[in-house]
Amino acid sequence: MFKPWKFSGGLLLEEHKSISLKSGLNEANIPDILILPLNQHIGRPALPIVKTGDTVLKGQLIAQADGLISANIHSPVSGKIASIAKHPIAHASGTSALCILIQNNHQEIWHDLPPPLSLDSDKQLIQERIQWAGIVGLGGATFPTHIKVAGAQQQQIKTLIINGAECEPYITCDDILMQENARQIIQGITILQKILNPKTCLIGIEDNKKEAAQVLQAEINQQKALNIEICLVPTRYPSGGEKQLIRLLTGIKLTSKQLPADQQILCQNVATLAHIADAIFNGRPLISRIVTITGDAIKNPQNFCARIGTPLQQLIKQAGGFTQPVQQLILGGPMMGLSLQRDDIPLTKAGNCVLALSEQSAPQYPELPCIRCADCVTVCPVNLLPQQLYWHSQSQAFERAEKAHLFDCIECGCCSAVCPSHIPLVDYYRFAKSEIRAKQADKQKSNKAMQRHEAREARLERIAAERKANLRKKKEALNKKPKAGTIDPKKAAIEAAMKRVAAKKSKQKEISK
Repeated sequence: MFKPWKFSGGLLLEEHKSISLKSGLNEANIPDILILPLNQHIGRPALPIVKTGDTVLKGQLIAQADGLISANIHSPVSGKIASIAKHPIAHASGTSALCILIQNNHQEIWHDLPPPLSLDSDKQLIQERIQWAGIVGLGGATFPTHIKVAGAQQQQIKTLIINGAECEPYITCDDILMQENARQIIQGITILQKILNPKTCLIGIEDNKKEAAQVLQAEINQQKALNIEICLVPTRYPSGGEKQLIRLLTGIKLTSKQLPADQQILCQNVATLAHIADAIFNGRPLISRIVTITGDAIKNPQNFCARIGTPLQQLIKQAGGFTQPVQQLILGGPMMGLSLQRDDIPLTKAGNCVLALSEQSAPQYPELPCIRCADCVTVCPVNLLPQQLYWHSQSQAFERAEKAHLFDCIECGCCSAVCPSHIPLVDYYRFAKSEIRAKQADKQKSNKAMQRHEAREARLERIAAERKANLRKKKEALNKKPKAGTIDPKKAAIEAAMKRVAAKKSKQKEISK
């Protein structure tokens, strides 16, 4: 029987998961207007290949990946491009970004889809289909899946880890997916097994999801899938973190600078696998996802299968709306989620949960001075010194914060949750990271500008040197020409020879006479 390893730190949190599992999985209403941000993934935003007024069909490619780290975007409905303009997106500041707005005609006419593939299809063809479908990591990272799989193939992956832990409170979208659609998840695993040929596949599920584990095991048996093992891990946050789950399942402890691929491991979320299967066996791109609408301020918490681009306010309304004033509206979970200023932003590929908390569930406390209790050190799952990071970040000593391994922080929120002074520690770390990244970006721009300046100066010097060389050659050529009033020896010799020839000819004529 599988016995999990242990990772450092972590917390036992109130789950609040049962409230959104009572009604199963429901279909979300399709809105009249869908809003699709061009950046729904890590990397460069996709480039629109449609224009305002164009008619589009369901599943049609409307924005193409720009460069290697990017992902395609497809139309979730049939209709017309209403506009391509800036619209508010999921961001703590309420900022806007370029989006494609589609007027839905509610006809649900599919675009011509590529033919289904099989497990016997060429590996390259399967990977190209994953890329075409615009599939990204649906566990929250949104890294383009085709890039991750291609890198894993080069590293000759031995262990495939499937993340079904879903460790944050309130969120149940992966749980309901495993219960309702285990077939596609196992199919997705067999596809990756075909591409990567790993020795083993481990499905990590927290032990509070035994029903999902049973359904998956039954599907494994029915499909006669090989080398797949379901591993129940303790319900301890953040067991769903990539490095924490690897530690729990394999005992391998990755260093701060190591990637899973360095240990021949690949991690994928269960929802990502389900969409891989849908793309390969049905030829459908990623145009919808399961999202949890929950919280004590929501009337009927539940899970929806919703189209990408659906405004969050419509999903909230379908869940019964707000029952009381909302103290905090979060996209994601209470630990790592993003606080929202508004609810008219669209659902994206990264949106797994919308959490509405009342004042009772999310009380606001004044921030007090740090008392150096070290509770944050005890719960940190990556063995950092959060209080030191806090001091450096607060005083904007960013170099010191970086030397204290600021970028090893996974922003799990454990330190903030246990802080008796109610210091929002993760907010300080995010601020410091953003400032460091901004300075690095400015430095890169400055370096590029300096390189361009140096290249220009070198080019001007080279042109000037070439001009001087040409002038010097011309002067030398001029100097070789005879000056006025001087006798050219060669010319004089020629003239003398010509005179001798003429004289000889004249003498011969006289003799002949």
